[in-house]
Amino acid sequence: MKTRLRKDREFRLVYNKGKSFANQNLVVYLLKNDKEHTRLGVSVSKKVGKSVVRSRVSRLIKENFRLLVKEQKILSGYDLVVIARSNSNNADFYEISKSLKHLLKKHGVYVNVEEGDDN
Repeated sequence: MKTRLRKDREFRLVYNKGKSFANQNLVVYLLKNDKEHTRLGVSVSKKVGKSVVRSRVSRLIKENFRLLVKEQKILSGYDLVVIARSNSNNADFYEISKSLKHLLKKHGVYVNVEEGDDN
């Protein structure tokens, strides 16, 4: 099962046809796909920092996404591209988590199972 976007054309499709929302740390592009799982693509530019910082931010985003999928808090059938902004270079795990959840809620694909209400 392929859960990541890797090819340039996959990223471009999401950029061109998807919707985007942003906050201070991240930008999330979202596009419905024809698959039964949600795929993630991560983009961290050199503006964020040197390679060690970029890798750290990328790992934080991927791990937060993995946990959300594992807990079934993201609706299936979407392609997500997450772009790290330069502000994210100082963000910790919980700040990235909060930013990602906030943007997924704006897109309407975040499912909060803990509260048990219909939001």
